[in-house]
Amino acid sequence: MAETIKQTEALPASYPEIAPRWVSGQLTGTDFEPDPAQLWQQIERHVAHRWTAREVVWIVEGEGDWRPPLTPATIATVEVWENQSWTETTPPPSPFGGYALPSDGPYRITASVGSGTPPADVVEAFRRLHEYSRGIVDSFKNEPAFTGGEEGIPRAWAAKALHLSGAADLLRNYRRA
Repeated sequence: MAETIKQTEALPASYPEIAPRWVSGQLTGTDFEPDPAQLWQQIERHVAHRWTAREVVWIVEGEGDWRPPLTPATIATVEVWENQSWTETTPPPSPFGGYALPSDGPYRITASVGSGTPPADVVEAFRRLHEYSRGIVDSFKNEPAFTGGEEGIPRAWAAKALHLSGAADLLRNYRRA
């Protein structure tokens, strides 16, 4: 069975722009504004879908069916390691989508991943995460668990923000490619 052993995902040039529910100062009077790129990265660690294009390289080993673990993916090249170098190859398609890799490899698969507009539930997840991130700064400003001094976010709360904000529930349908 083919197995993805390494995934190298480049950062996109930009992330989708989503207007937050509240602008700075309206919700709690705080001057803290979460970085949208950090919020998108937190969402993307949780899901297999991408909405902005970027390059991804997978190293795959083993014979058998393989599908990209991120979606939407447009495969640019498939290379196999032969004679101490990468050699471009064209494996046959798999009946399950993706490729039927004919040998143990390893293979290096390069693709462009991401396109389209985030659906309404992903937009709402971003807004919930944004709102939650703003709120915890005011609530926990004097806690010793803060990172980055007074302008930081509490470590434990930031790590759980996706779940505590309710965003993770909205993203459940996007966990798999």
